[in-house]
Amino acid sequence: MFQDFVRSEASRRRYWRRSLAGWPLIARARPNAAHRALTRIESMQRVTRIATQNVDGLHERAGSATTIALHGKIDAVVCLDCATRFSRSDIQRELEAANPGFREASVASAAPDGDADASDERDTGFVVPACAKCGGVLKPDVVFFGEGVPQPRVADAREALERADAMLVVGSSLTVYSGYRFCEWAAALHKPIAAINIGRTRADPLLALKAGERCGPLLCALAQRLAAS
Repeated sequence: MFQDFVRSEASRRRYWRRSLAGWPLIARARPNAAHRALTRIESMQRVTRIATQNVDGLHERAGSATTIALHGKIDAVVCLDCATRFSRSDIQRELEAANPGFREASVASAAPDGDADASDERDTGFVVPACAKCGGVLKPDVVFFGEGVPQPRVADAREALERADAMLVVGSSLTVYSGYRFCEWAAALHKPIAAINIGRTRADPLLALKAGERCGPLLCALAQRLAAS
């Protein structure tokens, strides 16, 4: 929760100790077939804008030029006091230098969002780096629970939706409202919504088409068909 992170030094230690262990998984991540297929479809101008709730930056790494990262990007860190931005890789080096032995000793398993499972018992003694410019509190430049998505990003995505012919949901249950609201807006604008997702989505009643399949193979097949046509 954002308020916990801001108000509690213990919460910040808890976050950064787990991030110390989980960051290497994010840093090594590479785009998959779905990311690459969407970029290919985008290059054909069949997709005009990608709005993602993911914070891993993989759409951009796949070559997308239109992505709106609604929840920010985990590879950046911002100072809450002076707004200076830092590379997450640079902060990782500071964390490792200030906390020798923590990365190896404290982790059970890394999670896909850059977090890691670890015991709270070892938080004591963990050193959290401060802003190199003003000494302020550092936070990953992503939207925490309890924060709102910055309005300029929402406005950009809404404008793209208004210009689009239709909306495609890829690999999301739409449980989080920041994504689901675009389905509500698309429905209000009488634009058809399609989804590729295994399992139920929050927007199922609004969908014109749904494919309960894996995103990668289906998007690759779609890209090939569009290229052929």
